[in-house]
Amino acid sequence: MAFDGITIANIVTELNRTITGGKINKIAQPENDELLITVKNQKNQYRLFISASASLPLIYLTQANKPSPLTAPNFCMLLRKHIGSGKITAITQPGLERIIRIELEHLNEMGDLCRKYLIVEIMGKHSNIIFCDENDAIIDSIKHVSSHMSSVREVLPGRQYFIPHTQEKLDPFAITRPEFMEKVLARPLPLSKALYLSLTGISPLMGEELCARASLDGGSPTDALSEIEKEHLYHTFSRLMEDVSSGAFSPGIFYRDQEPAEYASFPLVMYRDLNRVTYDSVSAMLESYYAEKNILTRIHQKSADLRRIVQTALDRTNKKRILQEKQLKDTQKKEKYRIYGELINTYGYNLKPDCRSFEALNYYTNEMTTVPLDPTLTPSENAKKYFDRYNKLKRTEEALSVLLQETVEEAQHLESVAMALDLAMSEDDLSQIKEELTQSGYIRYRNTGSPKKKKIASKPLHYLSGDGYHMYVGKNNFQNEELTFKLASGSDWWFHAKGQPGSHVIVKANGEELPDKTFEEAGRLAAYYSKGRSAPKVEIDYTQRKNLKKPKGGKPGFVIYHTNYSLLIEPDISSISPADERK
Repeated sequence: MAFDGITIANIVTELNRTITGGKINKIAQPENDELLITVKNQKNQYRLFISASASLPLIYLTQANKPSPLTAPNFCMLLRKHIGSGKITAITQPGLERIIRIELEHLNEMGDLCRKYLIVEIMGKHSNIIFCDENDAIIDSIKHVSSHMSSVREVLPGRQYFIPHTQEKLDPFAITRPEFMEKVLARPLPLSKALYLSLTGISPLMGEELCARASLDGGSPTDALSEIEKEHLYHTFSRLMEDVSSGAFSPGIFYRDQEPAEYASFPLVMYRDLNRVTYDSVSAMLESYYAEKNILTRIHQKSADLRRIVQTALDRTNKKRILQEKQLKDTQKKEKYRIYGELINTYGYNLKPDCRSFEALNYYTNEMTTVPLDPTLTPSENAKKYFDRYNKLKRTEEALSVLLQETVEEAQHLESVAMALDLAMSEDDLSQIKEELTQSGYIRYRNTGSPKKKKIASKPLHYLSGDGYHMYVGKNNFQNEELTFKLASGSDWWFHAKGQPGSHVIVKANGEELPDKTFEEAGRLAAYYSKGRSAPKVEIDYTQRKNLKKPKGGKPGFVIYHTNYSLLIEPDISSISPADERK
C-alpha cells in the first residue's frame, strides 16, 4: 500500500486530536533520516516518529522508544535550539498532498514569540523533513538537495520552500464536476490509471478501489464509459472525498493467508473477501502493519539458506527418482527372458546346430513367438543365459522397488520441510526446521563447543472451535510428531490433507463425541495448512489417534493408518478463532 494522501489525511486528523496544543518535551534523531519527537499535551505524553527514509518513509505516533547516538546530529541540535520547548499550534495538509505542515510557536532569545514550520514530505525517495521560518525560508533540512541532485527544487538553508508541481495533478478537494469529466475521464488511459495519474494523493490502490465501488472495471479504457457510468464514478469519488474531509476514517489491515496484504484508512470493496482487522488509530495500524511486514521479511531472509538446501536436496531426489523409475521400467522385460528360457527347454530338443532363432507357440498367450538364439551356444546354454538375465532383472527389480520407495518418502519428507518453511513465523520455528535438517543429514552438524543446548520456544498453532474444543496445528514435522504422539490421547482426533504435505491437526475430544461443526473446522485447518490451500477443495483424512502408528525408522511426523474417514472441504479458516493462550 502506498503511503498516499488519504493515509496522510488520516494521520493529520489523529495528530490534531492528540498533539495539537501540546508542548515539545524532547527531540531525538535515532538515525540519519529519522526524528523522534516527544510531546506532552493534557497530561498525556506522545512520541511522534518521523522517517524520511528513501525506502520506507513514515510518520505515526508510537509508544516505542529508540536509542539515540551519544552526540546529536546537527539537524537535531538545531531543532532543539529553536523549538526544544515549542508549542504545536496547528497541523495541516495542503490539499491531498503527501505533506504535513506542523506549525510551532516558541520564544526566541529575546523572549519574543516566533513561529516556525516543520514540514514532513512523504514522497518515496524524495522524502524529507524541512525546517522553515514564518516566511517559509528554509532554515535547514534533514536531507540537503542541491541543484546537481534536482533541477526542480533545491532544499538548502536560505532557499524559499515551495511544493514542486511536477505532474500537474488536480486537487481532489477543489476539482469540479466538469473538470472531472474533461480532465480525468477524457484521458486516453485505463480508468484506474486515469484517476491516480490525474488526482493528487490518490494511489493506484485507491484508483482501483474507486472503480470497484462504482462497479466498474479499472482496466477498461475511459472512452468506453457511458454517461451514466461517468456520473456514477464522479459521485462515488465525491462521497470518498466527503469522508476524507469529515475525518470519517476506519483504519484497518487486510490479511491474506494470515499475512498482511494491504492497509487502508477505509474498508475496501475490492478486498471484501479478505479478513480485515480494524484499529482505533491510524498510527496503531501503521505500526502493526510494518512491524508484521518486518518480521515476515526478516524470517524470509533468514530462511533463504534453508530453502536453498531443501530445494537442492529435493531436485537431486527427484532426479534420482526419475532414474530409478526408468531402471525399474526396464526390468519389466524380465518375463520375456523367462518365457524364452522355458520355450527353449520345451522345444529346443530338435533345433539344428548354428540356429539363430526359432518360432514356437507361447502357451501363456497362445501366440507364435520368435525366440532369438546365440548360434555359438547349445540350447541348454541359451536357456541358462535367458534364465540368468531373468533372475538378475528380478533381483534388480526387488532392490529398485525398495530404493524407489525410500526415494519417494525422502521427497515427501523434503516437501513437508518446504511446507514448514512457508508456515514459519519466528526464528524458533526456523531453528526447529534447521535441527530436523541436521538430524536428517542435509546440514552438517557443527560442534560449537557449548555444552548447554538452546531451548527452542516454538509452539504449535492453537485454535478454539465454535463448540469450545481445543485444536492444535503443527507448523513443522517436529511439532507434528509431538502433537500426534505426545499431546494427543487415544480418543482424540487427527486430521491431515490426503496424499500431500501438510500439518497434523489434533482435536482434543476430552472423551466426548465431537459435534459435526468441530469436524468441519478441524478439516478446514488441515486443508488450509497444507500444500493444497490454493485449491477450491481439499480431501482430508481423519481418524482417532489410537489408529495411528509410526513406522520403525520413519521420518519425524510420518505416520501410517489403515482405518480412517474422509471429507472434502474448502481451505477457509476465516471463521475460526485462535485460542487465547492466557485462558
